[in-house]
Amino acid sequence: MTGKKTKFFSSIHFKIALVFTLTLVVTLELIGAVFIRQLERSSLASFRQQITLPAYVNDALVQQLKGESGGSKINSDIHTVLTAVNNSSITDIEVIDAKGIIRGVSDINNQSVVGQKTTDANLRAALSNSKYSKNPIEKKGNKRYQVIVKPLVTSTDGNSTVVGVVKVTANLEAVYDSLQQISTLYFSATLLAIALGIVMSLIISRALTKPISEISERTTRIARGDYSGEIIIRSRDEIGELGKNVNLLAERIEETTNSTEFERRRLDMVLGHMTDGVIATDRRGMINIINSSALNFLGIESLNEGDQRSIIQVLKIEEEYSLRELLEDTGEITLDFSTQERPLILKAYVNLLQRSSGFISGLVVVLHDVTEQERINEERRQFVSNVSHELRTPLTSVKSYIDALQDGALEDQTVAHSFLTVAQNETTRMIHMINDLLELSRMDQGRMKLNMEFVNVGELFNYILNRFDMIISSDDKPEKTYSIVRDITTAPVWAELDTSKFTQVIDNIMNNAIKYSPDGSEIVVSMHENEHHVILSITDQGLGIPKKDLTHVFDRFFRVDKARSRAQGGSGLGLAISKEIIEQFHGRIWAESVEGKGSTFYIALPFEPDFEAEDWDEGAWDDEA
Repeated sequence: MTGKKTKFFSSIHFKIALVFTLTLVVTLELIGAVFIRQLERSSLASFRQQITLPAYVNDALVQQLKGESGGSKINSDIHTVLTAVNNSSITDIEVIDAKGIIRGVSDINNQSVVGQKTTDANLRAALSNSKYSKNPIEKKGNKRYQVIVKPLVTSTDGNSTVVGVVKVTANLEAVYDSLQQISTLYFSATLLAIALGIVMSLIISRALTKPISEISERTTRIARGDYSGEIIIRSRDEIGELGKNVNLLAERIEETTNSTEFERRRLDMVLGHMTDGVIATDRRGMINIINSSALNFLGIESLNEGDQRSIIQVLKIEEEYSLRELLEDTGEITLDFSTQERPLILKAYVNLLQRSSGFISGLVVVLHDVTEQERINEERRQFVSNVSHELRTPLTSVKSYIDALQDGALEDQTVAHSFLTVAQNETTRMIHMINDLLELSRMDQGRMKLNMEFVNVGELFNYILNRFDMIISSDDKPEKTYSIVRDITTAPVWAELDTSKFTQVIDNIMNNAIKYSPDGSEIVVSMHENEHHVILSITDQGLGIPKKDLTHVFDRFFRVDKARSRAQGGSGLGLAISKEIIEQFHGRIWAESVEGKGSTFYIALPFEPDFEAEDWDEGAWDDEA
């Protein structure tokens, strides 16, 4: 219901009727206002003429006020004169002498004011020949009174002297009651005329707007995509011509729309299935087309039709380019949208949208994801740099010792033996590094062979740790002493893994824990299971890992303390190999550390909760080891 009312009140049908009605109302109101105002003035003028005192009364009052008889006598004579005035419209007559003393009043009930000095400022102004109001209207209570103030003047030898003033007061309510009746009658007639005018205006406006309404309904259907039906032409005037043109326009729009819709669907299919992002803008740089790949690259959920965004802001290049610079210097731009969650490097290829006349109507930007390519290039550069650096140090050392031996150190048996030992150690370290690199290469190429089998993880973990306990208890004491504190569940936990590779991972982490922990420290190992994974942890009491380095400890050639690690024979590849092996087991490895308080390395492996196996034979692993 509200929608229908809103539609009616906003229609031209209503507006034509409203204009006609408002014109009628304004005209009648103006005429009424002028008429009532003129009638009021005429009535008041006639009423003032009616209550004006005759000239003989004024002359009698002048004679009394300029007489030389006593005050009582004058007051009595004035009262006689006022009593003789026979005018039913007059309510009261008041006479004041030149000194402002009231000398007489016609109201029999107000005789007590005679002899008192008047307080009326208007009357005092009339006595002093100052500016005063001759015909004021006063309001007393709820009644209005017409007042006529007339100075009483006497002339002597051509000089006029004010001897007093007379104030006539008359009740105006009868006059205003008459005006009210006339106004009510006029406004009743006006309302009737307005009502008839509204009915006539609605009829006339409907006759004028009905063809326009039919054309409006037709154009609305065309806007919704409904091109069926035609406008019936009832006249040959301008509105009839408009109807014929609308019918013709509907046919042309239907043909154009079908063609455009086909092209749009084809373009949407192409853009939607492209892996590259595509963005098109208008000549102001505002985006009007963007495909799903570009939305994904730029981290935008959607771009609604009314959501105006600038290509400069979306690509986050406000500091490097203005829109004019982008239009003048089209080409290739590298964009870095990397976050902590995901790396993302894009190449943006910018081209102009130009008409045949040369007018630039916008831009087309194609976004190509080069993250993987950049990562591979960076890893290749980093790998070459790291390998060159890692091999240069031992090779330089070996060359220096060989040069020293050739220069005569070979003659000194003690020095020669020491130099050869160093050269042998450096050569052994290079061989280990190259073997690690070859192993990583096989992992990267997917050529690493795994002998997967179901193993009781707890027993295998204890078996590996027993070897480190045996090193402490052997006759050949290591450089550092340590103790291993175990917290390993006794329940059998079965997981599928390669025992040799798993042993390599634990050995690597345990060796690091021993290397970087102080002499006599404790290494705490534990193993517990949750719903889906068995969690192994190894905690040392070393110097710890800085927070900024925690995410890089599994990178190739990464060392927290490079000088110390190299001195202890580390290649920086052990943890990288361990990470690759654990991921081959569909597990996860990570580290937690507080600098100065040690580090904890965690390994999470999927396990089979319902696996049943025969008793484990420890000797089988002895053979493999």
